[in-house]
Amino acid sequence: MQLPPISFEFFPPQTPEGAEKLTAVRQRLATLKPEFFSCTFGAGGSTQDRTLETIRLMHAEGHQAAPHLSCVGSTRDNIRSLLFTYKDMGIKRIVALRGDLPSGMASIGEFQYANELVSFIRAQTGEHFHIEVAAYPEFHPQANSAREDMLNFKRKIHAGANSAITQYFYNADAYFRYVDETHKLGVTAPIVPGIMPIMRYSQLARFSDMCGAEIPRWMRKTMEGYGDDVESVQAFGLDIVTKLCEKLIAGGAPSLHFYTLNQSKASLEILNRLGYR
Repeated sequence: MQLPPISFEFFPPQTPEGAEKLTAVRQRLATLKPEFFSCTFGAGGSTQDRTLETIRLMHAEGHQAAPHLSCVGSTRDNIRSLLFTYKDMGIKRIVALRGDLPSGMASIGEFQYANELVSFIRAQTGEHFHIEVAAYPEFHPQANSAREDMLNFKRKIHAGANSAITQYFYNADAYFRYVDETHKLGVTAPIVPGIMPIMRYSQLARFSDMCGAEIPRWMRKTMEGYGDDVESVQAFGLDIVTKLCEKLIAGGAPSLHFYTLNQSKASLEILNRLGYR
């Protein structure tokens, strides 16, 4: 069985120690020859400078680097400036997202939806960037209906996006059904599953409650039963996520995108189990 390409997501470190740690993480993950590394863009553009610096470092190290850009809190002038900065650096890939409205922020900014951001990127830079957008196999938590969420996704692709990366999930059937439904809408852009390794149950539960990603009840109950036994949670998580990836690869997923949380151990172990060397 041929193994698909892989990629990894980081968040911009806040301290020199965090930056040093992330450099070591990148070096370890780079041994698997990923297609690209991406770096998140904080709510309301709060990490803009650190995102730019992280992308600059990754690019200087010779990696394909993909910065996230977010609608929330952004202006056209600000996004235009970042686009041309990245273009001048030689960056070829952008992850374009709506983003979350930070607490206390009254206005989402000059772009309300991700399809508007995608259209703006295309208008400013033509076909220079490969544009990734978000997809939600279990549907966006703020969507009024599954149908509306699918149509929102279609608008992003038709605005000029090349491909999509999904919110993480633990039900492979949800992903394959989502891909089938997009095909029925005439969307054929690759939809890459987002993979979240499991390191701590409390952390995963908090993330999932915020973003609407479902942890199946049987998984929740199993991990709750381990209590403070972190090693058992991690061993269980490695088995679960490896099996999930095996199903996705067997079903023809075009690539796998790992949400690393700036750590390498779990992602490396899963990928080694899958046969990546």
